Amino acid sequence: MWPRLTLLLALAFPVLAQAQEVAAPDLFRKPRAEDLRDLQSARGYGMGGAWRALGLGAEAGLGNPAALAAFRTYRVELTGAWDWVGQDASGMVAVADSSTSAVAAGVSYQLVSLGKGVERTTAHLNTVAMGIPIANSFLIGVSSRYLLMRGARQANAITGDAGILFRPSEAISLGVSAHNLINTRNPELTRYYSAHAGLLAGLLSVAADVRADFETHSRTTLTYSGGVEYVFGQSFPVRAGYTWDGFTRSSQLGAGIGLMTPGGGLDLSYRHDMGGEKGKLVALTFKVQVR
Repeated sequence: MWPRLTLLLALAFPVLAQAQEVAAPDLFRKPRAEDLRDLQSARGYGMGGAWRALGLGAEAGLGNPAALAAFRTYRVELTGAWDWVGQDASGMVAVADSSTSAVAAGVSYQLVSLGKGVERTTAHLNTVAMGIPIANSFLIGVSSRYLLMRGARQANAITGDAGILFRPSEAISLGVSAHNLINTRNPELTRYYSAHAGLLAGLLSVAADVRADFETHSRTTLTYSGGVEYVFGQSFPVRAGYTWDGFTRSSQLGAGIGLMTPGGGLDLSYRHDMGGEKGKLVALTFKVQVR
């Protein structure tokens, strides 16, 4: 019996060791769904991905749709981003209107190119969102998203988000949002949640986000983001931010500058990955705003 058991263990050990070697890297590998969760404007990249509570951009409907109604403005934004290490690129056109009526609305279209060579994938992401102020300090919002993805990765699905935002004062915003609530059974659109806070104190803005994924792994995966912005001379914002990626167990540093005018402006940002794919991303946003 013992010689047979010894032989069995000797044969099984290499297989188990190989399985552990495969499982360990997979545990800290970024899932496919994260590629579409990470799309934002240059301002968001510069602030380390902490932007959902602020409601200052036309892309607010992509984060917490309730934030669309935070400020009464009409905004149009055009964003382009490129990671020259991973060869990923994205473009976004976003329009948001919270001045025409009490119900704020936003639409956006994103064209995303992911991967290299035979792994190249093209995604078309369309989002329609609206936010409604229930009271002066309480806002709710919902959005619908259609994803069409072709290439090495495939998707043709519709899902949606929902969020609430509490503003006890004009300077403080606290929110929560749930994303991809419709189960599409597609690995590109798995469900996740976010809690976020923002402080708007004159020329200073501070924001923090926590993103929670309960489904990708057996354990809860949290991603933390924080950022700060200060506007010099009321026209030149300077931004810095930090992200801890719970999937890859690595850090990301963001920095950005901008130009603000009464009718719009532009933002330029850079994000550096300290781990994972060691990505280096640059993003540029042109924006028009009418109050």
